[in-house]
Amino acid sequence: MQRWKLIIEYKGCQFNGWQSQKDLTGVQDAIQSAIFKFSGELTKVYGAGRTDSGVHALGQVAHFDIARATNEDEIREALNNYLRPDLISIIKVEKVDDDFHARFSAKLRHYEYKIVNRRQPLTLEKDLFWRVGRPLKEEDMQEGANYLIGTHDFTTFRSINCQSKSPLKSLDSIKIKREKDKIHFFFSAKSYLHNQLRSIVGSLKLVGEGKWHPDKINKILNSKERKECGPIAPPEGLYFKSVDY
Repeated sequence: MQRWKLIIEYKGCQFNGWQSQKDLTGVQDAIQSAIFKFSGELTKVYGAGRTDSGVHALGQVAHFDIARATNEDEIREALNNYLRPDLISIIKVEKVDDDFHARFSAKLRHYEYKIVNRRQPLTLEKDLFWRVGRPLKEEDMQEGANYLIGTHDFTTFRSINCQSKSPLKSLDSIKIKREKDKIHFFFSAKSYLHNQLRSIVGSLKLVGEGKWHPDKINKILNSKERKECGPIAPPEGLYFKSVDY
């Protein structure tokens, strides 16, 4: 058996999230099917992190084991061929040691959330950004976001369906940058709670609109009450960007 590491890009709106589904509509299902068509072997693909329906990936990492003698280029080309016409691309394949694990070996996971701040409807960028019509002040959102950096009880920003054993998580950094009418949120942490980032962005949006003062983020964080969270941001603006090992 040889273990192989994949770097994967996908457009999330076509799939019911990363995780395998009973109706085989997960990204994981599509990749496992492609591996079987290539190798004739039934194997499980392990991802670095789950993404919800509609969430995209620029650098999802996964691994799998197969017995077939092959190489990086053959796997990449074969999987991309069998994945057509699904909006999944195997960007890179790498041979790794048996002790590598896409999920458990990860040291830091990086996400990006993208907003288009304009009144006009989206056309070319539809399903790739969250359009927010009211003007947003990125400086105020950054001030609010700074309260969330570090180790906290993130119950306020945690989905009621979250399966994590503890609401305690550490956010290493949150950086917010504007490029004309586009606002980018960059998050780095070892791990996240279910819907944590979309909940944070939805609350920071209220700060950016001037509906909340930046210190309201600190108040709702310390409340540890899910009901205090702002509306959750839609999935189409969120991207699983990369993983550090």
